[in-house]
Amino acid sequence: MMRTAWFYVVLVLSSIVHATGVIGAALLGVKRRPGGIYDWGTTDWSRQLLRAAGTPVRVSGLERIPAGPVVYASNHSSMFDIWALAATLPGSVRFVAKQELSRIPLVGPAMVTAGHIMIDRAHPARALTGYERAADALRSGISAVVFPEGTRSRTGELLPFKNAPFGLAIAAQTPVVPVYVRDTFAIMPKGRRLLRPRPIRIEIGDPVSTIGMTLAQRRALRERVRAAVLELQARVDADAPGR
Repeated sequence: MMRTAWFYVVLVLSSIVHATGVIGAALLGVKRRPGGIYDWGTTDWSRQLLRAAGTPVRVSGLERIPAGPVVYASNHSSMFDIWALAATLPGSVRFVAKQELSRIPLVGPAMVTAGHIMIDRAHPARALTGYERAADALRSGISAVVFPEGTRSRTGELLPFKNAPFGLAIAAQTPVVPVYVRDTFAIMPKGRRLLRPRPIRIEIGDPVSTIGMTLAQRRALRERVRAAVLELQARVDADAPGR
């Protein structure tokens, strides 16, 4: 209980500091650069939250990430997926997220200011515009994290993947890197507020090229990447303590 209380204290205070820093930098005209304040706003914030929660992250497969921008396709069962990935993935990384998150006081505007891509899932035309912005970000050298399930799994099991994130990768001709995050569901599943601290494991797979692919092939790409994520899950589960 004390750990949970401390986590929420840090969540509020750290969110205020990092969001204010990002928005203030934008108002002052600070330019975007790798490792600059717009990266710091997400990365340092996430690392502080993970420390406060007592959830260290172990990552395997960083050497598989190719140079240049990529689309990371990860499973999603907890908010801790976001913080674990933001804290550990290299380079300038932005998340493709649902529009509702932009309405969170202070944090939402900071996310938009930092360059995270908000998708209005209720309006297909606006969603398409969001994915076009994400493709532009990839072409500028920024990597994107997508959760192809479209929402957090309520059981921890991998849900079917949506097509749109793979259309994004194809449009930008950017490789897709499959990622599996383990144990975040046990820490804090959707709808739960109490923490169950434990280490987080991230396994990164081999990149899947999209060079020469067309949008008509996005379903095939979707199924290939989902199979790769399931393979990563099996690998991580086999190495888990007690197995």
